[in-house]
Amino acid sequence: MGRAKTAGKTAYVDLVHLSRFLHTFGWKGTRDMILPKERDPRLVTIRRGGTLTDEHHHLLALWAATCAEHVLPLFESVRAEDLRPRQAIASVRAWVRGEIKMMEARAAGGHAMAAARDLRGAARYAAYAAGQAAVVAHVAAHALGAAAYAIKAAQAAAPAGERERVRLRECQWQRDQLPDAIRELVLDDQQARNALCWFVFS
Repeated sequence: MGRAKTAGKTAYVDLVHLSRFLHTFGWKGTRDMILPKERDPRLVTIRRGGTLTDEHHHLLALWAATCAEHVLPLFESVRAEDLRPRQAIASVRAWVRGEIKMMEARAAGGHAMAAARDLRGAARYAAYAAGQAAVVAHVAAHALGAAAYAIKAAQAAAPAGERERVRLRECQWQRDQLPDAIRELVLDDQQARNALCWFVFS
């Protein structure tokens, strides 16, 4: 079996396991996780059969945290006392620093998504963005999920006539935060998964 096929199969197994785990927190399934069955080996770590280095995995995680943090006030303005999304963002940064294990960051992501369970609109999407950022520690491809949900949060908070402008502005802001080392990878991924991400990266 070729490396790409091995990476894709291994990554899909990871996706199934993560989906089952997040389901316990009220997550609805793989469709909302915006991950395709056939995964790009560049977004699968070397130890799992892909080509993603630890350095680039960490950069993806930090970028995802930055995207989620940018819209976090949209959640906290509704649920200021609920620290789960903020803690999820902090957890993935702690994982990058080697202070916590992957499973701890993943669990924090699940708790952030649970915080969204009874919410709607911008607050819900902002909590999802934080949760997606945290689970990048487990599955690197969730970085794009954090970015997509952050854009959806910004859009949902905008007046109806301003949503397209806000989408474009948030998308560009996110791209401006990309480190050069992962810029091409993320932009390619945005193009490949734009349809799965509600076309927010158009």
